[in-house]
Amino acid sequence: MEDRTRTPRTLHEVFAATARRHPELPAVELATSSIGYAELERAAEALAERLTAEHGRVRSVALLASRSGVAYGGYLAAQRLGAQVVPLNLKYPPRRNTAICELADVDVIIADAAGQQWLEHCPAGTRPVRPVLGLTDRELLAARPDGSLPAPSAGPEDIAYLLFTSGSTGRPKGVPIRHRNVLAFLEHAVPRFEVGPGCRTSHTFDLTFDLSVYDLFVTWAGGATLVVPDAAELLSPVEYAVDRRLTHWFSVPSAVSAAAGLGGLPDGRGAGLRHSVFCGEQFTYAQAEEWHAFAPGSVLTNIYGPTELTLACTEFRLPAERGDWPETVNDTVPIGTLFPGLDHTVTEDGELCVRGPQRFDGYLDPRDDTNRFLGADGGADGGADGGADGGADGGADGGADGGADGGADGGAPVEERYYRTGDRVRTEDDGTLVHLGRLDNQVKIRGYRVELGEFETLLRRRPGIREAVVVPVRQGDTTELMACYTGEPAREADLRRTLAAGLPVHLVPNVFLHVESLPLNPNGKTDRAVVAKLVAEHAALTRP
Repeated sequence: MEDRTRTPRTLHEVFAATARRHPELPAVELATSSIGYAELERAAEALAERLTAEHGRVRSVALLASRSGVAYGGYLAAQRLGAQVVPLNLKYPPRRNTAICELADVDVIIADAAGQQWLEHCPAGTRPVRPVLGLTDRELLAARPDGSLPAPSAGPEDIAYLLFTSGSTGRPKGVPIRHRNVLAFLEHAVPRFEVGPGCRTSHTFDLTFDLSVYDLFVTWAGGATLVVPDAAELLSPVEYAVDRRLTHWFSVPSAVSAAAGLGGLPDGRGAGLRHSVFCGEQFTYAQAEEWHAFAPGSVLTNIYGPTELTLACTEFRLPAERGDWPETVNDTVPIGTLFPGLDHTVTEDGELCVRGPQRFDGYLDPRDDTNRFLGADGGADGGADGGADGGADGGADGGADGGADGGADGGAPVEERYYRTGDRVRTEDDGTLVHLGRLDNQVKIRGYRVELGEFETLLRRRPGIREAVVVPVRQGDTTELMACYTGEPAREADLRRTLAAGLPVHLVPNVFLHVESLPLNPNGKTDRAVVAKLVAEHAALTRP
């Protein structure tokens, strides 16, 4: 029999413990209905029984579902069985989802109505070759468990979820995260952001973005309500936050710029927000000021961390008064200090490296561990290649399914190794960390090594410019810098003068493209690859 009094050791036990304490409270609020904690737990139990009856022992469950009861019930059903959750994305090309299913050795795909439609429209030969359990929210909630499942057997060492990214190799790269990694994060985050019954939390992240685990399990660990936006609300953060009476906001900083681009963030309209947390990319002071005016009573926090360090590993909480915000060299909010229990070191070239209970053990493919870790003394276990794929984007660039038993390449034991984030930081006198950019954002132009973030900072400081991205573009035998920006259009000559005031003239970008909004990737972050394509096309059209 399950011990229902012990401290939760898995994500399923986290949810089940809350369902026992608050069975009637709403766990999920959809656009037109809500699902209570006990109701969702019952539905997940019945779905877990069905998975077992139809597919035997299930170890790996893919979710082809997004922001539906089936998505949340399927996530919890997989956790109930001790299986790893492998989210797929309806926005991904079929071949990518198929490759993920193969690499993750998926036993079954759970698909909601949108997922089933996606499968039906897959071109011939691209559909994942896996059994599919398709159902609607109505069918999910109508099912009743018969009590046939044994007590949960999963523990802290088991894989909770497995995410993928292309990384630098061009192939999906697996990131398994264990229950103990997530529980260490939850132990800090839930009380820190004061999440409890009556709170209403946002859900801006797709399940393929690891920050969605914050959405779900910080909410459910605290007994709050996950308020699920519909498609229209995702495009209008202001209306979503205000009309759905959110108390807690969590998103990438680009959401602030997107909201501003849709007509601004009316001062004071977000007065109901108590906490606003941002993660996934650099959070500029311009963005922070706009959100602070919109939600003046909200505590504003910037958190940072690659997927390999489980959601986030540092935080900086902005003072309530704008005049007390610290200045930084690049006009971005500091990423702050490490969470309790984590340890860090900074290499000579400024790379942040972190170890502790939130650090994953290694990638799904052990070959991807090469150059990703430092030994206990800060020395490279497998060499130093100047950057990790995970980075500040919080994306899915890491994982392990048991990996690296004796340390990387004969280096330090697993528990002592530092993970190399690939992010450059500056340590202020008080120990606060400022994120300077990616190591791989350093490029060589005309023999000079330059940091793209410096160009972007100078452009953002020009009055009228809201956002700026500078990218290297290959032109024949040379690499040129080109810029893309939002805000007020400006003459290229004026923009060149702005940059020439702080940079050698021969390094100033040759192309400046004004756009209404920067292109975003499926995770809602600025898509630099698309920016590079846009500015290259602009250059081809405008140059003689």
